[in-house]
Amino acid sequence: MHGIVKRFPGVVANDGVDFEAAVGEVHALLGENGAGKSTLSNILTGLYRPDEGEILLYGEPVHFANPREALDAGIGMVHQHFRLVETFTVAENIALVEHGGSFRIDPGGIESRVTELGARYGLQVDPRARIWQLSIGEQQRVEILKALYRNARILILDEPTAVLTPQEAETLFVTLRQMAADGRTVIFISHKLNEVKAVSDRVTVLRGGKSIATVDTADATPRSLAALMVGRELSEGAREKRSQPAEPMLQLEDVWVVGSRGTDAVKGVSLTVRAGEIVAVAGVSGNGQRELGEAIAGMRAPSRGTIRVAGAAMLAGDPRAALNAGVAFVPEDRLTTGAAPGLSIASNLVLRSYRDPSLSRGPMLLLDRIRHRAIDLIHRYRIAAPGPSAQVRVLSGGNLQKVVIAREFSGDPRVVVAASPTQGLDVGATETVRDYLCEAAASGAAVLVFSEDLDEILELADRIAVIYEGTIAGEVAAAEASIDEIGLMMAGAHRA
Repeated sequence: MHGIVKRFPGVVANDGVDFEAAVGEVHALLGENGAGKSTLSNILTGLYRPDEGEILLYGEPVHFANPREALDAGIGMVHQHFRLVETFTVAENIALVEHGGSFRIDPGGIESRVTELGARYGLQVDPRARIWQLSIGEQQRVEILKALYRNARILILDEPTAVLTPQEAETLFVTLRQMAADGRTVIFISHKLNEVKAVSDRVTVLRGGKSIATVDTADATPRSLAALMVGRELSEGAREKRSQPAEPMLQLEDVWVVGSRGTDAVKGVSLTVRAGEIVAVAGVSGNGQRELGEAIAGMRAPSRGTIRVAGAAMLAGDPRAALNAGVAFVPEDRLTTGAAPGLSIASNLVLRSYRDPSLSRGPMLLLDRIRHRAIDLIHRYRIAAPGPSAQVRVLSGGNLQKVVIAREFSGDPRVVVAASPTQGLDVGATETVRDYLCEAAASGAAVLVFSEDLDEILELADRIAVIYEGTIAGEVAAAEASIDEIGLMMAGAHRA
């Protein structure tokens, strides 16, 4: 790709970008949210047409009018925002990529192939499950399986290890290297710099829509790559020593929660988080994290057990009760569950507090006050946006997450529940979000973080609990934890 330019109203998303990936290599693509990675990938996969520049495929110029032409040319992508039909099963979604010139579909054959691919690459998912029944992590697995099913010659993977244990990630890396050795080209988009070092041959860094540098991975360090991404040196990331945690603030007592498939997703979880403490729940996505977080936030009623905030039992399945108890919730799906994408930033920021007398009088909202409050939060949380009237759907992933965090944290919560808070974010936004979580704990909140990123867990947490198939497989102090031990517990090995 040479001199690629793509303009949108008021924005130059790609500004003369040069990008070259060779046959038989794993090439990492790095950049902050909004740096132009997604736009460049969408041009390569036929979703967008460049305003300037050219694309050469195996030395020949190509022009893709639509994604089907790119697929036919052997280019597949696992997008950050999934392309799945929620009412269809896993197998039916994968059937949509069939292109054999026939209208005949073999459901049994597809299900068998999905099961085979899932077992081979550690991406197990029920081929008969409907997409709406799956967690975000499981939906990502379906997208990876779609690309593997199509056997693309050029495969673009956007954050493919976000839902894998360290052992599973290592297995995937071996698979990617095998694909490259077979003559395929793998473009690996990741914000986990250690992963980039582990799997890629070369790295291209984008910043502000421009290609900043392409370097050999062997000659780079995570810190040097991070500096190229953000244009400055980052802090070391070490947490400041906090005072000892105080009284129990969040208590889960033998909590059971039924999942979307009608079976128990959470099975007898008991866990305590104290004021001023960060407890991380580690686990592969789909092991009950989503259901447990939604139960604490009042979005899903436990079938058994008690949830207490500051010693008082919370009314089950009532989001208003959770809000009044001081529970802040940052869900894993920031775009559809965490925000109302069609509403303005100001409207999203006031969703928790619009009943406050300072913002409304009876049924009437005080729009000027809401707008000024939004402007204050935009500045305080450093949200890059045109203004409070902009729709949140136009924001990058990092800025959308800042909107959700600004809304939830601005009410001085007693309990903060954050599910995969930095998933899909660039290194700069990740640093900012982690700082907000540490600040919440320092202010006296009990912070419960659900994450599959073990580096993040070890950096943030005071204690680590591992969840597997809805139960707590073990707990360990972060200072005593090892990645190997946590990874084994995530895979089902209970701690002695």
